[in-house]
Amino acid sequence: MTQEVRVRYAPSPTGHLHIGGARTALFNYLYARHNNGKFIVRIEDTDTARNIETGIMSQLDNLKWLGIEHDESIDIGGDYGPYRQMERLDTYKEHSEKMLEKGLAYKCFCTAEELEAERDAQKASGIAAPQYNGTCRNLTAEEVAEKEAAGKSFTIRAKVPAGVKYEFNDLVRGPISFESKDIGDWVMVKTTGIPTYNFAVVIDDHLMKISHVFRGEEHLSNTPRQMMIYDAFGWDYPGYGHMTLIINEDRKKLSKRDESILQFISQYKDLGYIPEALFNFFALLGWSPEGEEEIFSKEELIRIFDVERLSKSPSMFDKQKLMWMNNQYIKQLPLEEVVKLSLPHLQKAGRLPEEMTPEQAEWANKLVALYHDQMSYGAEITELSEQFFTEELTYGEAEKEILAAEQVPEVMTAFKEQLASLENFEPAEIKAAIKAVQKSTGHKGKNLFMPIRVVITGQMHGPELPDSISLLGKDKAIARVSQYASA
Repeated sequence: MTQEVRVRYAPSPTGHLHIGGARTALFNYLYARHNNGKFIVRIEDTDTARNIETGIMSQLDNLKWLGIEHDESIDIGGDYGPYRQMERLDTYKEHSEKMLEKGLAYKCFCTAEELEAERDAQKASGIAAPQYNGTCRNLTAEEVAEKEAAGKSFTIRAKVPAGVKYEFNDLVRGPISFESKDIGDWVMVKTTGIPTYNFAVVIDDHLMKISHVFRGEEHLSNTPRQMMIYDAFGWDYPGYGHMTLIINEDRKKLSKRDESILQFISQYKDLGYIPEALFNFFALLGWSPEGEEEIFSKEELIRIFDVERLSKSPSMFDKQKLMWMNNQYIKQLPLEEVVKLSLPHLQKAGRLPEEMTPEQAEWANKLVALYHDQMSYGAEITELSEQFFTEELTYGEAEKEILAAEQVPEVMTAFKEQLASLENFEPAEIKAAIKAVQKSTGHKGKNLFMPIRVVITGQMHGPELPDSISLLGKDKAIARVSQYASA
């Protein structure tokens, strides 16, 4: 590849980093790193009415947290700045004026009301996709000057050429073509002087020497408009690759209003997900490696990333798979890291104090250690460990069925006696106490262990039973046996 690979992720600061944006950024990043190229983050902030103050930093901070490091942007600069569109207005003005001079664009003085009335009329006549009717397309220089002198505001429209077919080989989808007759003269510059997306993006991509554009398939219909601008200046097109939709588990297009899936990277960060796991998960959301392996380091993904393996089919956001994958990463973390991930959630829930004594800290470490291999994300510790913070347990129907067995009173009476006799309440001693109950009562297996587990924890499944009982403490364990006996 002779041309340097330069790709970009160009968010608008109208919101925080969304999972769709994160995937787009990630595929661009992987392509750049695989080809020893550059990854640029450009801020497209021309939608001034919808921009939010924290939008830009949310994008940059969460990309960095995911491990998607950029080479050029507003925070570190670069040779092709400014990297914020509102700081490039003079550049857009210069290029729009060149197009006016060439007769490839024109000033349109139609009002919003006139345009709306024309759209309504076209729809009423059965036109499904209304187009601008060209009212101002052939105004003379004198007519334009007269309207400007009268103080009339105007947009600048691209003059779409007749009879042109726009063709390109999409890096994901293969050959794509559009007919110019299906595209009406479109607005390049608004009445405010601010460029529209399809005009500004081409100027920026060309001047920043962007070699390839990977983006969501919703941008596919924008491509012919952008190709017109490239043609107007005699510039080469970049390579285009349009990634497929992300769909939910109902196989419907993922919407920001879809409450069944967490939508923003900050939400996963706040819940205690591992950034490396999300990086891995998003890499497989519309791209597949060779073989069956699914767990990859960033370095491995950079090495094996092949654009030809980008999917042509929609990609399902599988929440269970993400939780499974995050669990695989948590299992590999040292316990001290898992404690850091979990502790804030226990404190936020009021389960542990903000300032802990050494004894409390040791107990918290043991608690997290119990669930180290089971946890799917940090915040899950509050739900998993609820039994340790509940004064009185409640039993479900399945648990009640276990406790209704005829041997249970005998087992629990013997177990309570064993617990009361223990001076050292450590797992090994508790395990020996359970063994002693087996010996004295003759009950073993599920008939022994399940009643003890349900009475002590309120659950049929969980971590190692002696560990759980030890962590619960002698007084609380005996109190739960007594609670069962008096029920």
